[in-house]
Amino acid sequence: MNTQRSLLAVAVGLGARSVAGWTPSEEGLATRLPTAEPKELAAVRGEIRQGRDPLGDRFCALRSAADRRPMGATYTPFELVDHMVEWAAKHVQPARIVDPGVGSGRFLLRAAESFPSAELVGIEIDPLAAILSRANLAIAGLADRSRVILGDYRSVRLPAIAGPTLYIGNPPYVRHHQIPAEWKRWLSDGAVSAGCRSSQLAGLHAHFFLATALGAATGDHGVFITAAEWLDVNYGCLVRDLFLRRLGGLGVLVVEPTASPFPDAATTAAITSFQIEARPARVGFRRIKSLAELDEPGKWLAVRRECLEAEPRWSHLSRGGGEMPSGFVELGELFRVHRGQVTGANKIWIAGDHSADLPASVLFPSVTKARELLRAGLALRDSSSLRQVIDLPTDLDALSPDDRARVERFLRAAKAAGADRGYIARARRAWWSVGLRKPAPILATYMARRPPAFVRNLAEARHINIAHGLYPREAFSADILDKVAKFLSGNTNVASGRTYAGGLTKFEPREMERLPIPTPEQFATIMK
Repeated sequence: MNTQRSLLAVAVGLGARSVAGWTPSEEGLATRLPTAEPKELAAVRGEIRQGRDPLGDRFCALRSAADRRPMGATYTPFELVDHMVEWAAKHVQPARIVDPGVGSGRFLLRAAESFPSAELVGIEIDPLAAILSRANLAIAGLADRSRVILGDYRSVRLPAIAGPTLYIGNPPYVRHHQIPAEWKRWLSDGAVSAGCRSSQLAGLHAHFFLATALGAATGDHGVFITAAEWLDVNYGCLVRDLFLRRLGGLGVLVVEPTASPFPDAATTAAITSFQIEARPARVGFRRIKSLAELDEPGKWLAVRRECLEAEPRWSHLSRGGGEMPSGFVELGELFRVHRGQVTGANKIWIAGDHSADLPASVLFPSVTKARELLRAGLALRDSSSLRQVIDLPTDLDALSPDDRARVERFLRAAKAAGADRGYIARARRAWWSVGLRKPAPILATYMARRPPAFVRNLAEARHINIAHGLYPREAFSADILDKVAKFLSGNTNVASGRTYAGGLTKFEPREMERLPIPTPEQFATIMK
């Protein structure tokens, strides 16, 4: 019969008391228990030694998912546990392994096999679960290097050690309305100290990420599996900020509900790997629909951290990783896309009769109408037909005396026309300085009833806000730039943009950065 007393009797009979950290609360549960049958102890011992978790299974049968939900007790399938341990084994040789919500000890037992000299520390708020983890550790022969702490992970202070710590596990998922006010204040205060945003709507798993960031040492590693909602929701901002800053995020593997990452709930999961204070230039994203895909190589999308910093939601990045054709990446991995500068008053800042006296040094041939790019075809080779935009330096002292006199005459007329009073002008460092971007190697239209035109800017023209500029994140040859423009022109359709009433399609910079494009290495074979 599976009752709490019978389960405790088995755990105590298997040697739960032999693991360091035994507490009066646990002793209170373990007194006056029936004696477990030797045959039952032998059967359970045999299952544990074969790598199974009969105690955890009985715990989940004893307490329904609804009963366990207030404490966030959801047990992780061994396939995912093994995958997470394998990741850790490729990245760190820890002196200590910490599971912040140890449950029955699945993560510690599996990690102990890969790291035979590491100290094992499990932290658990539920005394029954703590006793089960002790029994599992004892039967696995790990009692001499294990400790189970009964307490709230957020309030536990682990001593510094020589060597790195690995944080691994499944932080509990508890919704914000079940979190006491004092812990919500703790979250706010901790986020401020970490230089991150926070929300009182954050679930308990966000608290565990923060506690790890605050307690870990530089160079420590971690891999957690949690609900994936923090990738997108506003109240996940704390985890996203920590991932990019203190935690040092390395990768995110999204596990769809079809893979049953949490047997008790049809929920999307995220396996998050990190190295404290790391600043990788690229972060890996991937999505799987079944646990069988865990062993499939590749299919990771390496996303530049600048893209993550600019994106308010991240889950779509994992879809790109799973669906992107082999040899392709998102355009944003290779180029930054910037809309052209807003002048605030084209009639003033686009040169004409009113600016005939200005020196040539402040006049810049620029694309000011989308049709100029549409007419150019694949390359804009000559800027002589383009209008010129007036772009004055913020420091007029940089001009020669004669040029400054000519500019000041122009500015008096511009000011009389109200050029200094518009919103854009008032937001500038100097109202008279438009601040054109440097010439982009590739220019693109972004609003039309047709796909965007991508044009090589061989004329080195500037552009205002009727076009986007594509700026390489690294140096590319002219041949590669030509092939990028040609590929995008022939392989971009309106479905990738945002269509408005009337059929007008618009591509915001971030939307354009999500377009699939071959890697530079692939261009030689795809476009000869």
